[in-house]
Amino acid sequence: MSYLPLARKYRPQTFDDLIGQPHVTQTLTRAIEANRIGQAYLFAGQRGVGKTSAARILAKSLNCAKGPTVTPCQQCPSCV
Repeated sequence: MSYLPLARKYRPQTFDDLIGQPHVTQTLTRAIEANRIGQAYLFAGQRGVGKTSAARILAKSLNCAKGPTVTPCQQCPSCV
């Protein structure tokens, strides 16, 4: 059995699961809903605030087989 850090085991999978970053989730979900996705996003901040989690959820949302959607399907190869 391989070791999996808790931060990766319990990483949020959707924007609704991301806690403590309402301004980030609101901005990203509105951009996806309006189909006005920026060319690049810079996730900056202190350690442990959810930069990687937000970036991974954004990547899932944009690469999902259903198209750019706020709620990834969690089943297609891009979401898994």
